Amino acid sequence: MQSSGVGNVINMLGMANECRFPLLMLVTMRGEWGEFNPWQVPMGQATESVLEASGVIVHRVDEPDEIAETVEAAAKLAFEGGRMVAVLIGQRVIGFKDWTK
Repeated sequence: MQSSGVGNVINMLGMANECRFPLLMLVTMRGEWGEFNPWQVPMGQATESVLEASGVIVHRVDEPDEIAETVEAAAKLAFEGGRMVAVLIGQRVIGFKDWTK
C-alpha cells in the first residue's frame, strides 16, 4: 500500500494485534523526497510512528539493494513469529513523480 493508505487501516491493525495475526505490509512512501503533492506530506511524516503506535514492527529501506533482504527478514518475523511487520520503502527508492513532462 502507499503511506497514505496506512491511515485507512488503523482499526484493522488493532484487531490483528489483539488476535496475533501474522501480517506483512509493504508500504511505499509518499510525502518525502521530491513530493509534488502537499496533501501527501502529513501522512508521509506520520506513517512510521502511527504503525509503531499500533504495535507494528517497522523496517525502513532507503536503498534499492536492501529491499529483497529486508522483505525476506520481515516475512520471516511476520509469518514465523505471528507478528505485524511493515517494510517502508522510501520515496527516494521509488522516485518522485514529475507531472511537468
